[in-house]
Amino acid sequence: MKRTSLLQNYILEDSILVMPGAHDVLTAKIVEQAGFKALTIGGYSASASLLGQPDLSFLTLTEMVDCVHRIVDVVDIPVFTDGDTGHGGVLNVRRTVREIERTGAAGMFIEDQVFPKRCGHMLDKQVIGKEEMIAKVKAAVDARVDDDFVIMARTDALAVNGLEDAIERANLFSQAGADLIFVEAPTTVEQMRAITAQVDAPLLANNIEGGKSPLLSAIELEKIGYNTVVFPVAATYAIAKVVGDLMAEIAATGTTAGFSNRMVSFDEVNHLIGLDSLRSLERNYFHN
Repeated sequence: MKRTSLLQNYILEDSILVMPGAHDVLTAKIVEQAGFKALTIGGYSASASLLGQPDLSFLTLTEMVDCVHRIVDVVDIPVFTDGDTGHGGVLNVRRTVREIERTGAAGMFIEDQVFPKRCGHMLDKQVIGKEEMIAKVKAAVDARVDDDFVIMARTDALAVNGLEDAIERANLFSQAGADLIFVEAPTTVEQMRAITAQVDAPLLANNIEGGKSPLLSAIELEKIGYNTVVFPVAATYAIAKVVGDLMAEIAATGTTAGFSNRMVSFDEVNHLIGLDSLRSLERNYFHN
């Protein structure tokens, strides 16, 4: 089955779909080998990893497309990725969808923030008008080649205009053709329940450690009514913490010996990145 169709099916299953985030190919392979059905790539982590910059629209479309292509190329599970604001108006949205779809990704989302956008859990966001975002959603749906390529519409209106406007936008974006809806940064469980009760579409929840939304388990979110949950920055935060601790260990002791129990081994990394199968393939060319 196509990875786009798989992702569509996973979203519509009775049990919630859990998609951890990966910002590079190594973390993507780890996600896949841990047994998850799909993974996501967020602009926040990609910006931090590729540019060392915050999620403030520094990452260009071509840089993101390259990141997505590299990850899609090394995993077999569906990849769902960030399309930011679509990188411009409706015609830019069309190009964004086509470029991301060509990577082999199974889906993507666009959002209704004013460019330059910022992480949805940062302050001072602004949103475009409903009509402009509806046009962007229609352009995104029209641009995809594969009808199963998942288009998600995200609204950041809750923090700007309030819950009522966010819910209205969510339903309008669904009616415009979005397959999945994301109301960003609800601050209470009560707001989450209102969203799932009043939005007539499959819904995504976003677990950001230290963010504005309650950090709930996948099962709790499923009971509230969400169809999928992403953990887009958890791996990035974990890596930053562990590498920081490792550098402190080396600076203090001049060795990694006391840190070895928190590291994978030489052989484990080789296995993770497929060294044995590649060497076997290499030998076949010489002996067949």
